[in-house]
Amino acid sequence: MQDPKRRLDHFFGAPIHVYTRAQAIEDGVLMDVTHAAHGAGFRIPVAMTAAAWADCVAWNESDTQRQTQQDQAGRLWDVVWMAIQAARRAGASQRIAFRLHRIPRDGCSTKPELTSLHLHIGPGDDPSPVITILMPDED
Repeated sequence: MQDPKRRLDHFFGAPIHVYTRAQAIEDGVLMDVTHAAHGAGFRIPVAMTAAAWADCVAWNESDTQRQTQQDQAGRLWDVVWMAIQAARRAGASQRIAFRLHRIPRDGCSTKPELTSLHLHIGPGDDPSPVITILMPDED
């Protein structure tokens, strides 16, 4: 059986530019959360988009002073824990939605609100599988 990538390259030609996952992590487009994700039970690399990170994880001391006591490590744990629960029920799906409660980082909220994220599994820079956690409207 012929490699599908080779067939596409033959038909369309070689790619002009390829933006790798490693470059996206280096540029801050993706946040590598593999270490925390391994603690929750993931066995492959995990990253979050910058938008998902900003919405569900980012938190600093001034947020705590204005809103409520939290920290990024705890917020990240909530995300990866709910993501591993979603992954366990994903079956053969490549993308699955999951929900979690988080306090919006808006300068005034103190009560958690339900939000949705998606977990996508697919190849990384090589054929090995990786996971990306992203907002529902991101591809």
